[in-house]
Amino acid sequence: MENTTVGIIGMGDMGKMYARRISDAGWSPDHMPPIPFAFHDDLSAFGSSMAPVSAWVHACDRPENYDALKEEFSGRSNVHIYPNGHLVSRSSDYILYSVEAEAITKIVAMYGPSTKQGAIVGGQTSCKAPEMLAFEKHLPSDVQIISCHSLHGPKIDPKGQPLVIIKHRASEKSFELVERILSCFGSAQVNLTALKHDQITADTQAVTHAAFLSMGTAWCANNQFPWEHHRYVGGIENVKTNLMLRIYSSKWHVYAGLAILNPAAKMQIKQYAESVTELFKLMLGGHRNEFEKRIRTAGKAVFGKQQEIALLLSDDVLDRFSLGKVPKERMPNNHLSLLAMVDCWWKLGIVPYDHMICSTPLFRLWLGVTEYLFRKPQLLDDVINVAINDNTFRSDDLEFTFAARGWSDCVAFGDFASYRDRFERCQVYFAPRFPEATRVGNEMIKTILEKM
Repeated sequence: MENTTVGIIGMGDMGKMYARRISDAGWSPDHMPPIPFAFHDDLSAFGSSMAPVSAWVHACDRPENYDALKEEFSGRSNVHIYPNGHLVSRSSDYILYSVEAEAITKIVAMYGPSTKQGAIVGGQTSCKAPEMLAFEKHLPSDVQIISCHSLHGPKIDPKGQPLVIIKHRASEKSFELVERILSCFGSAQVNLTALKHDQITADTQAVTHAAFLSMGTAWCANNQFPWEHHRYVGGIENVKTNLMLRIYSSKWHVYAGLAILNPAAKMQIKQYAESVTELFKLMLGGHRNEFEKRIRTAGKAVFGKQQEIALLLSDDVLDRFSLGKVPKERMPNNHLSLLAMVDCWWKLGIVPYDHMICSTPLFRLWLGVTEYLFRKPQLLDDVINVAINDNTFRSDDLEFTFAARGWSDCVAFGDFASYRDRFERCQVYFAPRFPEATRVGNEMIKTILEKM
């Protein structure tokens, strides 16, 4: 190809990020150095040293967004906004569908038949099974399929973050072309099959999201802003509060598609709700021996091989990023959300360290705080004692249990409308603190990930 045009169908936050990064790189196949491959176990991050040259991005979104997008990208001569996906499909050599997972089949059915002969098509959804089915059903047989998934949000610098590339139906030459196009992100490339991708994203993201969604729902139900209560300020609480707000400041469909459309995710979210419920019942009944045995068995299964390795997080880092004033004395907390997470991993036979190669920043932070709790013997002893003997915050734990079960039921029923309603009700409640939480959260993630 003398000149290659990248098409993007769906200009949400991730679609825009891709459009800007690719156009900023001035991508052209004639002006690029060879990029080394990074296979399954090679997490080589590669950057872009290409010289800026003419490159084209053709993009579209919903018809009602056409004029606004034209205005937004008017300063970029190498980004052309089209009124619909037919025009993008007909004119582009590599087309990326950056749309909601729930809508991928409908949109590919609409625009897929218009795909340019011999083009390459991929998708950005977080669940690849329905994406691949849509491509196989609605794309012409001469079209090649190479999908991708940036395992981070649009506000995170992609440099060094995992970027999954899936060669589903393509020649090696086309695969190399896609690698070169996406190299401008400077991400760490991981080559997977669609099936393996879905299993790993379920293991690393589904339960993590469920935990934070449940926290937010519980705080909302109790009419609590956690940063205004000493129990939820400082140390581990800073990570929990900041990441909860980060999730709720995003768009609901980012999390709904992964949870509802991925069968492995449904099973794991169900197990998390069961772990929360069973542990809470043991706490209520005062069954210390059974509770402690279960917690320590789960901890040994998940963290047993990590004892000689340095902790992912440290005290000074955990205390640095707070939305509220850190009290002189910490309030007791049984950390039910963290105990249930490790119990869930144990029940499902998941070793979270096995998936660090394609983990999101949120997952790495969540793993860091669970590890921090379970690998500090005195802290874990204190948590077990609080869980059994301190009833001060039982109402909070009750609401958290209700919330975890509610999200699990919503996902099990495959109810996108209910998922959206639950999500957006909490989103409205916490919205006033999103700007500050985003600023603090970005600093926290950047600082912590540099140390991990």
